[in-house]
Amino acid sequence: MGEIFIGSEAVANGVVTRHELQRWYRPFYPNVHAPRGSIPSLRDRTVGAWLWSKRNGIITGVAASALHGAEWVDDDVAVELLWNSTRPPKGIVVRNERISDDELVWVAGLPVTTPARTAFDLGRYLKRGQALARLDALMRATPFSVEDVMLLAKRYTGARGVARLKAVLPLVDGGAASPQESRLRLLFIDAGLPKPTTQITIYDECGRYVRTIDMGWEDFLVGAEYDGDQHRTSRPQYVKDMRVWPKLAQLRWHVVRAIREDRDDDLVRQAWEAMVSRGWRP
Repeated sequence: MGEIFIGSEAVANGVVTRHELQRWYRPFYPNVHAPRGSIPSLRDRTVGAWLWSKRNGIITGVAASALHGAEWVDDDVAVELLWNSTRPPKGIVVRNERISDDELVWVAGLPVTTPARTAFDLGRYLKRGQALARLDALMRATPFSVEDVMLLAKRYTGARGVARLKAVLPLVDGGAASPQESRLRLLFIDAGLPKPTTQITIYDECGRYVRTIDMGWEDFLVGAEYDGDQHRTSRPQYVKDMRVWPKLAQLRWHVVRAIREDRDDDLVRQAWEAMVSRGWRP
């Protein structure tokens, strides 16, 4: 069959025999089967979670954001469902919460919370830094209205985590191209620096394109870039970087370059000193 299905249903309909089910397939949720030897993807696990709920659950949270096109979602994240169950299996999180018809859409044959309702749930249940990264990714993939999310907060006054959601919503920026960029931006904001602009395009004196940097403060010609592994492992990217940094310096741009191993306080100090040197007054 090569698909995710309910075992008892397939046997009852004559699609497989009970012997074939036991020999060629394995359950990864109760009564939900996949071909033996396969490693279910997030999409497979999401379909399986919905089938486990007897096709009654509504997908929300991180899995819903992935269905809306958000990137940086690992295959092993928990699949969150709006449904009523007291003992969900490992890998599924169930929340018995209200949802209105206008907060539901169908994506690839699955019932999924709308981008606004997905954002509402992400912002309430994730820790601040994780929530911002997930909300940034969702906004980048499927722009949603912050006002619509706030209307949901009014609709569900007293719902768990609404205060946390309201605190992180003003910081959401779909310009962040990775969770690391979201984290770096939040680091600067928490340190007292002005909120940086994302994806700043820089041109030379003749109007020729030079570079789009991850974030920065254009008025002060100070920027910041998170250099992921591709900046070191890709030779073309490395050569491109080596050629562009001197040009940015000629244009008076000071760019803080961050890598995974950097200490947070060192990055903040570099950005702070660059901003002050360019005339910013805390």
